[in-house]
Formats: sequence, C-alpha cells, structure tokens
Amino acid sequence: MGGFWNYLTANYQQIFDLLGEHLYLSIVSVLIAIIIGVPLGILISNEPKLSKPIIGTTNVIQAVPSLALLGFLIPFIGIGSAPAIVMVVLYSLLPIVKNTYTGLTNIDGDILEAAKGIGLTKSQTMRKVQLPLAFPMIMAGIRISAVTAVGLMTIAAFVGAGGLGYLVFSGVQTVDNHMILAGAIPACILALLIDFAVGKLETSLSYTSKQKTASKSGKKTKRWMIALASLIIVIAGGFKVYSIASAEDKVIIGSKNFSESMILGNMLADLIENKTDLQVERKLNLGGTQVAFSAVNSGDIDLYVEYTGTGLVNILKQPPESDPDKVYTYVQKEFKQKYGLEMLKPIGFNNTYALAVRQDTAKEYGLETISDLAKVSGNLIMGPTIEFPNREDGLIGLSKTYNLEFKDVKAVDGGLRYTALDNHKSDVIDAFSTDGLLEAFHLKVLKDDQNFFPPYYAVPLIKVETLKEHPELKKAINSLAGKLTDEKMRQLNYKVDSLKQSPAKVAKDFLEKEGLLD
Repeated sequence: MGGFWNYLTANYQQIFDLLGEHLYLSIVSVLIAIIIGVPLGILISNEPKLSKPIIGTTNVIQAVPSLALLGFLIPFIGIGSAPAIVMVVLYSLLPIVKNTYTGLTNIDGDILEAAKGIGLTKSQTMRKVQLPLAFPMIMAGIRISAVTAVGLMTIAAFVGAGGLGYLVFSGVQTVDNHMILAGAIPACILALLIDFAVGKLETSLSYTSKQKTASKSGKKTKRWMIALASLIIVIAGGFKVYSIASAEDKVIIGSKNFSESMILGNMLADLIENKTDLQVERKLNLGGTQVAFSAVNSGDIDLYVEYTGTGLVNILKQPPESDPDKVYTYVQKEFKQKYGLEMLKPIGFNNTYALAVRQDTAKEYGLETISDLAKVSGNLIMGPTIEFPNREDGLIGLSKTYNLEFKDVKAVDGGLRYTALDNHKSDVIDAFSTDGLLEAFHLKVLKDDQNFFPPYYAVPLIKVETLKEHPELKKAINSLAGKLTDEKMRQLNYKVDSLKQSPAKVAKDFLEKEGLLD
C-alpha cells in the first residue's frame, strides 16, 4: 500500500491530467450518443418496420470486440480522440436506442387514446405524454451508456487519445501494478460519480417530482445542460481548429506501446527540440505496428521508430531474410516508393525475437538452443504475445523451421507473459533481445541455432513530405545513428521495466550522458 501511495504522490499531476482527458472524452461520447440514440429510438417507435434492422445493427456493433473496431476505424479516421469517441458512441447506442424504444412502446394504449381524444396531435402526444412517461426508461439507458463509456474509454490510449488507459496499458507492459491501479481506480471512481450525477439529473427532471419543483429545476437543468453541451462543442471545435492551424509548426512523434519504443520516441523528441526550432508533440504509447504505421502513413504522426524485420515481414509481407543489409536496403526502397516514407540511419541495436524460459526449465530439460527446445516442446506450454502466433517471422515460420509442437499455446498481452511465465502458468515465451524484463526475471534466452529470426534493427521512419518541409530534421535525428548497442538498450529498458523510471527520464539521461544534447 505504501508503494502505491508513493506512486500517487510522485505522479499526481500526470494522473489528474489523464483524468481530465478521460472525463472530457467520456462526456463528449455520451452526449453524441444521446443526440443520435434518442431520436433513433423515437423514430423506430413510430416506424415499427425499422425497429428490427436498427436494433439488430446496434446489437451487432455491441458484439464486435472494441480493439477490432478501433483497428477498423484507424485507416479511415486516423488516431487520436476521433476514433476513440466514434468507438464509444457506437457502443453506447444500444442501451439508449433500445430503452427509448421500449419506454415509448410500452405506454398504456388507453393513455394514448385519451391524449388523442382531447385533441393532441401526434407530435404533441410525443412531447407531452409519451416522452415524460418514458423518461425513466430513457434515463436508465443513458446511465448504462455513461458508465460503460468510462470503462471503454480506457482503450483510447491504444490510439493515442490519452485518458487513464495510458497508465493501465503502460503498467501492463512494464508489469507495474501501482501504475495499473493508478489508472484503474480513478476510472472506477469516475464511473461511480458519473452514475451518481446522471441519477441526480434523472431525479430532478422526473415526471413524478412535484410540479413546481420540476418546473423550476427542470428549466434550470435544461439551461445548464444546453450551456454545458455548447461549451464542450466549442472547446472541441477550438481544439480541432488549433490543431489544424498549428500542424505546420510542429512535428508529431509517435511510438508503439512498449518501453523501448517509448524511450526511443522520447529520444527523438528531445533531439529535435534541442537541435532545431521546431515544436514537438509526443503521441507515445500507441498500439502495435498496425496503429503506429497507419498513423505515420496517414499523416497523424510524422515519425516513429520501426524495425527492419517488422517492415519486411509484417508490413511488406515478404518472407524472412537473415542478411541485415539486404533487409534494410529493400525495406528502405519499398517504403519510399509505396508509402512516401523515408527510413533514416539505423540507431545501432538489433532487437530481434528470442525464445526464453525459466532457469529451472532450462536446467530440467538441458535447454541451450531452440533445437533443444523442439525435442521437448510437446511437454511445454507457450505463452507468447498475442501477435507472435500469427506471424510468419513468429511461431508459424518458427514451427516449420524447428518442428515445434507445443502442448498448448496461450497468448497474452505484453508484460503479462512474463508474469504468467514466472507464476508457472506457461513455460516458454517470445521475447525481444533487448527486453529489460529478461534480466529482471533472470530468464534463459535460447540460441537461434538455425538463424531463423530476421534482423530487427531499429530505424527512424519519417514522412518524405516532413523532411522536405523541415530538412534540418534529418541531421538532428541521424545524430542518434549507431549510438545504441544491444546491451545499452537492454539496460535502458531495465531502468523503465524494473527500476520504474519514466521513459522520458531514461531517454534524456542517456542523451546527456552521450553528449548528444547541445
């Protein structure tokens, strides 16, 4: 408990900033969902033929995994707050639409006949009778959507939108429970507070409240809601206009969602700020390769650090190649021709894949190489990262080369695979040769004795257009070329993953130690 409290006191400013982002994104999403969902519910209550297809569509959307939906949205919308808000709006529609429809269609027919008998038109009946009676049901749907939105918005960090999910994802990657709790607990409290606030709003506007109180408080609340919605729209619009206006004056740097990539992203940002007059925006801790590459390809970011082997196999869909010079030359040429992206000089280290086991497993089976592992793989459980089993340069190709047949393969995300291995829930994991957690967990790295894994040299990837607009970037970024060995990078990762230093601090300390900052 003391460690968690120390983390909170040391990082309270970051937590409050992320909490503000989370609240803003959640409120905007719910307001948009209300604006879309309530009219849709009214529409299908008046047009029963439309109810099945519309409710069916919202049901289907609800069934789609959130990360899959984000992955689909990124190529069309890009990264940042936009895809996160769209995702949460789509997920929030079902309870609002369905509750609105249910509330309106379950009103006693005699009441509707009475309204018709006293001369109310169809629209007057809707405003004066149906909506007030259906109001509790509609608000119940909104409350469900509001609470759900807070939880779903943690995934916003996956696409660089910020929010408390940044701490959760970072904590999972670095196996830092304090960081995970620092993101999860405020998110839970925020969900409870929003539920409480919406509940109070429902009570103040309830049809069953006293007429005078309802009239006065209702008018005030309506004015307050209109003012709040207008303020949020103005802020969002102003933010968007500012972002567009200032886009030409700054360079946006991204990174993938693991420690090494965030360290390198901070290094590039520090070098550019130090050696040029350009402003730098850091969109670090994005998702995996798909998110980062889509972001630079679409112009949502200007550069990030990629790996030559990933470019060859995952992006260009070519078979693995062991010659590092051939890989670099080919990927550099193809990226420039196909995507308008320039690969600069390699940073120095080769973060290739590796297989790792606990020391007791290595001793029990006499494991030194992957060939040794192949002989006993049927007795062992593999717990790789989620993407490793589906990659040609991962388990697919590795199994063919070494004839591996594991007892079971249980894929988990990021740093969780180290926890699972340490707790004997798995026996073998995929790792990267520069992972700091290899040292932290004292694991045995098996030699790739058939040289299957291609080279994964880290290289800055930048848009050609950005280099044309700001040619000074090339010199600033290339000042890092060749400065990091495998051992140096492993030590930097260790400082983040095990010593719990921030990627920004580790990056700046290294640059200052190497004399790379003027």
